[in-house]
Amino acid sequence: MEKIIFFVLVIPIMAFVLYLGGMAIMNGFKSKEANRAEKEAEQSKDNENIASQDNNLSDELTKLNDLRQSGALTQEEFDKAKNKLLND
Repeated sequence: MEKIIFFVLVIPIMAFVLYLGGMAIMNGFKSKEANRAEKEAEQSKDNENIASQDNNLSDELTKLNDLRQSGALTQEEFDKAKNKLLND
């Protein structure tokens, strides 16, 4: 009789503990995946910002070169403006 009472109490408790452990592990996996997706989104956003900054810099240098070739800027002014763009 004591064995029956023992198993009637222990088996549901053990099942509940295993259930809680499994749920905790699954929540950890879900959180880890969500963090990974968030980091990837941030990295892609940073990469887009860097690419757009590179394009802007390239456009600015092209404009300066066009001004220098047209005679609106001297070589010295062009060098100063180029250095300012590259150092900022």
